[in-house]
Amino acid sequence: MFEVGRVCVKLAGREAGKKAVVVEQIDKNFVLVDSPWIKRRRCNVKHLEPLDVVVNIKKGASKEEIEKALKEAGIEA
Repeated sequence: MFEVGRVCVKLAGREAGKKAVVVEQIDKNFVLVDSPWIKRRRCNVKHLEPLDVVVNIKKGASKEEIEKALKEAGIEA
């Protein structure tokens, strides 16, 4: 469900309500997320709402690659 490239909305924390992209799956409970609107950080999957959108990025992609993929998918803040 939370594969690399999945676009999610954060539900908890200071970035609640902002969109993020899964960059790496750490284990069954945690993923690494990043986007132009939030800092790269580990996040509990219980604090994420997955969207139907998956962008084409590789595992561990840079912030620039994520921003480019989100623009191609037409996703804004």
